[in-house]
Amino acid sequence: MPAPVPSIVLHDLTFTWPDGHRVLDAVSGSFPPGSTGLVGLNGVGKSTLLRLIGGRLTPTSGSVQAAGVVDYLPQRTDAGPGRAVIDLLGIRSIVDAIAAVERGEIDPALFDTIDTHWDIEEQAAAALSAAGVDIDDLHRPVSTISGGEAMIAALVGIRMRGADIALLDEPTNNLDADGRARVHELIGAWNGPVIVVSHDLELLERMQSTAELRAGSLTLYGGPYSVFREQVAREQEAAERAVRSAEHAVRVEKRQRIAAAERIAHSERQGKKDAVNRKYIGAVVNDRRNSAEKTQGKLRGLLDDRIQSAQRSLHDAESRIRDDDRVSIELPDPAVPSGKRIAELTGTDGRTMVLQGPERIAITGPKGVGKTTLLQGLIAGVAAAPGRAVAVAHVDRIGELSQRLDNLDDAASVIENVARVAPHMPRAELRNQLARLLARGAMVDRPVGTLSGGERFRVALAHVLLADPPPQLIVLDEPTNNLDLHTTEQLIDALSAYRGAMIVVSHDRGLLDRLGLNAEFTLDAAGVLTPTR
Repeated sequence: MPAPVPSIVLHDLTFTWPDGHRVLDAVSGSFPPGSTGLVGLNGVGKSTLLRLIGGRLTPTSGSVQAAGVVDYLPQRTDAGPGRAVIDLLGIRSIVDAIAAVERGEIDPALFDTIDTHWDIEEQAAAALSAAGVDIDDLHRPVSTISGGEAMIAALVGIRMRGADIALLDEPTNNLDADGRARVHELIGAWNGPVIVVSHDLELLERMQSTAELRAGSLTLYGGPYSVFREQVAREQEAAERAVRSAEHAVRVEKRQRIAAAERIAHSERQGKKDAVNRKYIGAVVNDRRNSAEKTQGKLRGLLDDRIQSAQRSLHDAESRIRDDDRVSIELPDPAVPSGKRIAELTGTDGRTMVLQGPERIAITGPKGVGKTTLLQGLIAGVAAAPGRAVAVAHVDRIGELSQRLDNLDDAASVIENVARVAPHMPRAELRNQLARLLARGAMVDRPVGTLSGGERFRVALAHVLLADPPPQLIVLDEPTNNLDLHTTEQLIDALSAYRGAMIVVSHDRGLLDRLGLNAEFTLDAAGVLTPTR
């Protein structure tokens, strides 16, 4: 069976920003037909790569070949003042041309723009309705519809514009569960090649292939994200075995080099004794010395070459080990007895849920129903407005990890920020703990304002987890928004070491399923909290 024709081919693709920062350097590879999830660490250049493929950026060098018309959907669908639904659909030029003709204008360019699409608004409304979104007025501002509706409109627009290949950058970011489900369904119905950058595990599991952008190279894996992770895990196990084998080989070669050096030294001492004792005549002694020196020199060179070869093999094996480590940290016990009442959440129907001891609960629900407001009232101890659910804390030590990561001083260094909440911890121990949270080396002395998004997140997490005394309750508000999948893994690792109570608000089902929740509640627009598990 012939290999499928790639939808996108990259040839030595390089891109450098005007300030000299190089994002991609001679990246080559291809994307298959069908659906592909594009993954990689924050800052590796995934969004830049999509913009290059979509023609929104021009490569510094190299080229992109596409098997059809490419359309690109950025992360933000509501950017820009005055944007209406027709802008999301990409039909404004046609709609404006029809309006101009209806006013009596006869410019031939208007008719070229319209072509056969005189009923474009009817077509668009029908396409939206088929996708589960009913919008009567396509001139409505984007700000008046939900995030899920905006994303669906943008996806429908790609189809209406006749694109062969769709490029989607975080299409489910900041959407609630219902919005995500509808976007998942629409993407699944796309019948052409689609490349998706996302940290939505459920969406990535729907992809036929996974491509990883890492260290300047693009690697394609057959299957969804879980298959990719399994293959990477197998590769890492093999790499670790290769490192152990190479380390053993280096030790063996070094021992042989030491043993050979001892034999050579013994031979040299014996030669000197023979010369002193005049066991052999001078000419014979000189011949034996010269021959021994040549043999010993060759042996030393051979053994040195073997050591260098073993060290090169070790270096090659080590280079296959991924250095973006997993978090491994031991946290102090926040002393939360199993019977201690930590917090109470009361819905507008009067039903009260009690968080007791080191329990973990999640609060889910559509966007805009007041989940963040509920958490802020809990933390600040502020009474809820009428018609709102109420949350009351019964502990003073509460740690907060907010969506905005605004618990840090941008002008202060990493270690200064964390030292403020752990003033009695020795600096050496603080550095050690930060290293376990992957904030290490020169990074700990840099101002927080200079950090990348992933780095800032780890510092904000350290600010919460390393506080002294430790928090008895941690509150997390959409903690994985804008995080890459690897940083999400690090968050889960860190939280697994925490032994206090936890309340998390999130639409990330993959995160919630792995946090070991004791209960989950849905908050609706009426302020009612309903247990869902």
